[in-house]
Amino acid sequence: MSFTVAIVGRPNVGKSTLFNRLAGRKLALVDDTPGVTRDRRVHDARLFDLRFQVVDTAGFEDVTDDSLEGRMRAQTEQAIAEADLILFMVDAKAGVTPSDEAFSRVARRSGKPIVLIANKAEARGAQAGMHEAWGLGLGEPVPISAEHGEGLPDLREAIIAALGEERALPEEDDDAPAGEEALVGEDIADPDAEDVPAYDASRPMRIAVVGRPNAGKSTLINALIGEERLLTGPEAGITRDSISVDWVWRDRKLKLFDTAGMRRKARVQEKLEKLSVADGLRAIRFAEVVIVVLDATIPFEKQDLQIADLIAREGRAPVIAFNKWDLIEHPQELLAELRERTERLLPQVRGLRAVPVSAETGRGLDKLMEAVVATHEVWNRRVSTGRLNRWLEGVLAHHPPPAVAGRRLKIKYLTQVKTRPPGFVVSCSRPDAMPSSYVRYLVNGLRETFDMPGVPIRVMLRAPDNPYAGRARRKK
Repeated sequence: MSFTVAIVGRPNVGKSTLFNRLAGRKLALVDDTPGVTRDRRVHDARLFDLRFQVVDTAGFEDVTDDSLEGRMRAQTEQAIAEADLILFMVDAKAGVTPSDEAFSRVARRSGKPIVLIANKAEARGAQAGMHEAWGLGLGEPVPISAEHGEGLPDLREAIIAALGEERALPEEDDDAPAGEEALVGEDIADPDAEDVPAYDASRPMRIAVVGRPNAGKSTLINALIGEERLLTGPEAGITRDSISVDWVWRDRKLKLFDTAGMRRKARVQEKLEKLSVADGLRAIRFAEVVIVVLDATIPFEKQDLQIADLIAREGRAPVIAFNKWDLIEHPQELLAELRERTERLLPQVRGLRAVPVSAETGRGLDKLMEAVVATHEVWNRRVSTGRLNRWLEGVLAHHPPPAVAGRRLKIKYLTQVKTRPPGFVVSCSRPDAMPSSYVRYLVNGLRETFDMPGVPIRVMLRAPDNPYAGRARRKK
């Protein structure tokens, strides 16, 4: 990317709407409630022939204390410091407010190039707000409608004028296909796209961090990457969007996804929280490994088990992090008890790796990442058909399938058809009659024999093809 653009402004002026339009996807949560965005979110963006990184920020609040609003402001100021260009957005329909004036002074002090955007310019009465925006001393406002996509050509010209044509349009980035009109937000490489390639240790790994509210998910990610990248605090439910963070651990590229805390469905009433949980569920579906953060002082609540079961049903590779381990008085006794409960309460992912950590002190973080990498390798493991069927012969000799309705079930062969997670096909007579207990027996045998602990294993039953099916019986 040639440059970085930060979208800033007071709450509810449409920053996240513009961010989604430039990114070409609905990534940031958008709602009429002021202050929806709290963490800063970064994504690749496109505006016609301009390619850059765009940063969505929290709405500016004129506070500098340790309150939640003050910490949100610090995140916004960090985004301004790291950006090459600031898109300062005001609401043309509402006009200029004292918060706009205070924030404009902060933006000017940064010394960065600024483009003033008057959003919601399509609304009736927006012309008066446009005139007021001149008084901020940031130059001519660019009228746009982020929701409807109006005024974007003018925004492109303003960005080029602010940065200079050489910086905004480097030759190596001008790769739009000949004869095609470049569109806003389209043709962006999707870092969340799900595919199933062969296992490659050099490939970036996608890791989602999930759990109940206030379990320490954001604090854990900050501790892993070694910087205060995500907003944290004692308040429950700070995180709303699923925020991705790029990181390198032992020369391995990783993408970490912080998610909103997931409460029980019956307790989720507000629309905004429903959107946040849906965003977290999407992060689980597009992750490879999912770290389930449990509060070690109150582990294995019903919601914890439901989250782990959801991860297994989605086919992701789970790892448990028992956080807040620095608060435990008798760690050895509790760890043995927690691991026994893990095996007993989550039999569908037998051998699930569980690591005690402390995000506050940094204890156990390397062991956690080693468990993540080991689980990812198992999740990608493939076993040859020859080894599987040699194992199957021994299984059938020792414990054949039971007879159903007086007829013995026959298993022909076993083969692995996919990885991520490992999936197997069993060719057998009368698949519908195969008892689920025997399928579980096969799964446990595969897990133990071929060293596949802690990941979901899928077994599909199929009847062998009948070469004579569909042929009419010949008449004598």
